[in-house]
This record gives sequence, C-alpha cells and structure tokens, in this order.
Amino acid sequence: MKKSALIFTSVTVCIMVALLLGIIFIEPAETGDITETMKDAVLHENDKIDFFGLPVNPGFISAVIVTAIVVVFAVLVRIFAIPRFKLKPGKFQLLLETMVDFFDSLAKQNSPHKNGFLGAYIFAAGTYIFVSTLLELIGLQWTSIAGESVTLGAPLADINGAIALGVLSYLVIMSGGIATNGFVGVGRTLKEFSLPISMSFRLFGALLSGLLVTELVYHFIALSFVLPVIVGVLFTLLHAVIQTYVLVMLTSLFYGEVSEPRKKKIKKSKRGLNAAAAK
Repeated sequence: MKKSALIFTSVTVCIMVALLLGIIFIEPAETGDITETMKDAVLHENDKIDFFGLPVNPGFISAVIVTAIVVVFAVLVRIFAIPRFKLKPGKFQLLLETMVDFFDSLAKQNSPHKNGFLGAYIFAAGTYIFVSTLLELIGLQWTSIAGESVTLGAPLADINGAIALGVLSYLVIMSGGIATNGFVGVGRTLKEFSLPISMSFRLFGALLSGLLVTELVYHFIALSFVLPVIVGVLFTLLHAVIQTYVLVMLTSLFYGEVSEPRKKKIKKSKRGLNAAAAK
C-alpha cells in the first residue's frame, strides 16, 4: 500500500510540475480575436458547410448525423434485440426497459389522459437531446466551404435546431389538447404563447453557454492544459442530463394541463330553483 501510494504521489507531482512549466515557458499561439471566435460560434458566418449545393450551418450536419445514428440504432434493436428478450432480462434489456418505464411513468404521472403518444414522444425527444449533446465529446471534423476544418457541435447549440425542437414540442402539446377537448384545447394551448420561445431559448442558451466557456478556455494558453477536458466533459454531461429532463418534464406537464377533459357545468332547471326557494 505504501509503495502504491508513493508511486501515485510521484506521478501526480510530476504531471503538475510539467503542466506548470508548460504554462510558464510555452509562448501563446496566434489564436485570433476571441470576440470573432465566439461570434462565429453563435452566428456561423464563416464556417458554412456545403450540403448538396446548399450552404448550411454545422449544426444541421450534426442533426443529420444524430438522427441517422438514433434511427439506425432503433431499427437494429427492433430487429435483432427485442425478439430475443426474455422473462429474466439481461443487462441491455434491463437498461432499455428501465428507460422506457421512466418516460412512460413520467407521461402517466403528469398526464393521466391521452398519454400513450406522449410517452413515445418524450422518449424520442429525450434520446435525441442526450445523444446530440454527447456529440460534442467526439469532436467530429468537417470541411467548410472555405476549405477550413470545422468541429461539429451539438445540433441544439444552433438556434435553428433549438427553435425546431421547441416548436415541435409545442405542437405535440397542442395535439393533446385537440385530442381531448377539440378546439377548446387549441385555446388552452395558445394561452401559453410564450412556451415555444422559452423552451427553445432554454435549450439554446444552456448548450451555447458550454460551447462559449470551452472556447474561452481554449483561447488562453494558461488555461489550455487539462482544464478544457474537464470543463468540456462536465458541461457536456451536465447539459445532456439536465436539458433532457427539463424539456421532457415541461412537455409532459403542459400536455397534461391542456389534455385534461373539460368539466361540464350542471344546469339547474327553473322548476328546481323555484322549489329550492320555496323551501
């Protein structure tokens, strides 16, 4: 035990000394203007990618890749894994059943009425958010129209992707109101007119903040040793879990609110009122 502890301490001290020497003696590289770097991370003016002749943001390419990964994985699971499920589940079956049970229970708990489609949607939306956020950890490279290498970020760090998912969730909420209460459900949903905006910008702001912090850390040479790895992994994992939970929770809560059946008012007849007044 003492020998192992001594080796661990020695290695840790050597690493810390090496990092300190690197921070002190390595000259800063030419990284450009941090303002332009962070601006381009938001607006994507200089890193457009050619997609069959159309200039698109890197987030669109990320969205296509994530969608393909999720769809192919779902098809493979349906064809090869689900037919082999047993009463005594294995590890993969147990994991899949736990995930399905979590989202299904969340839908039933927050929306007692018309919750069959809701469970399927929040499972799909939650999976998409989680997988697309983890894409940042891979650091896929793509070539822009200008011929420069571009790192593909999370699709929801692009404002267009965040708005698309926020509006889609809002339409799903509205469909629950229509299925239960007809056009009255539309009115209930339209009362929450700011909901798609808040859902979209909550996703966009949370994921973009992690991207900007990482860019800021990489920009300064004194912070570019080990710290970017820790910051990147922590921000990515936390955002993946938190944003998945927040969006599916909000969607299920508002879906349950607008899909609640309207209570019919009991009309009392004039004869009944006169008899009650006479008593």
